[in-house]
Amino acid sequence: MRFNTKAVHGDHEPDKSTGALMVPVYQTSTFLLPSLLTHGEYGYSRTANPTRSALEKAIASLEFGRFGLAFGSGLAAIDSVIKLLSPGDEVIAGRELYGGTYRLFKNIWERYQIKFHFANLNDPSEISSIVSPKVKMIWAESPTNPRLNIVDLKAIGLIAKKHRLIFVVDNIFASPYLQNPLVLGADIVVHSATKYLGGHSDVVLGCVVVNDEDLAKKLYFIQNACGAICGPMDSFLVLRGLKTLHVRMQRHCENASKIAAFLRGHKKIDSVVLAGI
Repeated sequence: MRFNTKAVHGDHEPDKSTGALMVPVYQTSTFLLPSLLTHGEYGYSRTANPTRSALEKAIASLEFGRFGLAFGSGLAAIDSVIKLLSPGDEVIAGRELYGGTYRLFKNIWERYQIKFHFANLNDPSEISSIVSPKVKMIWAESPTNPRLNIVDLKAIGLIAKKHRLIFVVDNIFASPYLQNPLVLGADIVVHSATKYLGGHSDVVLGCVVVNDEDLAKKLYFIQNACGAICGPMDSFLVLRGLKTLHVRMQRHCENASKIAAFLRGHKKIDSVVLAGI
């Protein structure tokens, strides 16, 4: 199935109870249990909700992943990934990070004895010089926010694999339409669906996608235990947004290229920053 088809259909099955082709908004907190001692697929919406599950399946499909998780915001998703670590662990992160990510790392998580090294991720020797038994994770953005610098994800993936480090990629700016980090060697992909995935500036939501089942189980536990989930209506809005992701991203690219070409020829402009030009 090609990307455009996956974006529109999202691997959805018709609703079992009504046959609805669009995923319904299951605006409910609790579900009927088969019996006192038996749990069905759904019991309590913090743990799982059918609308959220449909979104999680859809975003996993677009990222060529097996497991998806949806959260209340992009930062909630990032926060949950960092909770895979323990006090004393260390992270190698890019020097260019979204300000909210940097704030979360430095002002929150360093208080809990997790250390962050900020490095030039396009310099393999610099990354390797920082690696130690305490380093457990590499965190990259590509393109970076806001300067749109590109990182060689394949090269970092090889380093992470060599040292058995968890490789996380913030794929917000590229979106799954332009880049699939799991295919390039990442272990975890994070998104703020508030941006391109939702696409209509009417929802705040975050997503995580992984292939490894053990990582998925740990993240599902964190999602349920800490409760930073998104609601069913927000899930529905992002599901709607995904159906036009391919169209919107193509137009974004076309428009940005035209603007960049115009600015490059303007005598008052010294330089233009746009990935790919």
